[in-house]
Amino acid sequence: MNSAGAAASPSAFGSSSARRAGNFWTVIWIGLVAGTLDIGENLIFNAFRHVTPKMVFQYIASGLIDGRAFTMGGESVALGVAIHYAIAMTWTVIFFLLSRKLIFLTRRAAISGIVYGGIVYIIMNFAVLPLTRVPHAPKAMTLASRISGVLALLFCIGLAIALLVHKFALPNMQQ
Repeated sequence: MNSAGAAASPSAFGSSSARRAGNFWTVIWIGLVAGTLDIGENLIFNAFRHVTPKMVFQYIASGLIDGRAFTMGGESVALGVAIHYAIAMTWTVIFFLLSRKLIFLTRRAAISGIVYGGIVYIIMNFAVLPLTRVPHAPKAMTLASRISGVLALLFCIGLAIALLVHKFALPNMQQ
């Protein structure tokens, strides 16, 4: 409400700073949703393999602090949660910023999101993970694990981010 007690007009939200503030919180929300979908899928998939949530988050933390993560308690779990959401947030911000310049990303959100998820999968698995301290698996990844990982990033990260940016992020008015 403004000083006269009336609700602010819709045009009041058309200002650049109001759009930026609105989009900031929208992007945070979208990153949290995508990160939660992704880790939810991961935790469910791993539960069938008798891998606990603690082990999943310690594995994520091991990318930063190596195998010590598995001997630590709640600190490494919390670190793994923070790293996971930081990564999800990073991919959300990248897509959002790209969508401001490449309008087709939101006009064709479903296709763009799935392609983006594929790009995220490739970058994470073939560029980022090899640079981390994650311990190397003693045996090759199973086909089920590979499929789960691909589908999670296609749908929980790529598609979710693209559809939510399309639906909820305020448009760039500078075009």
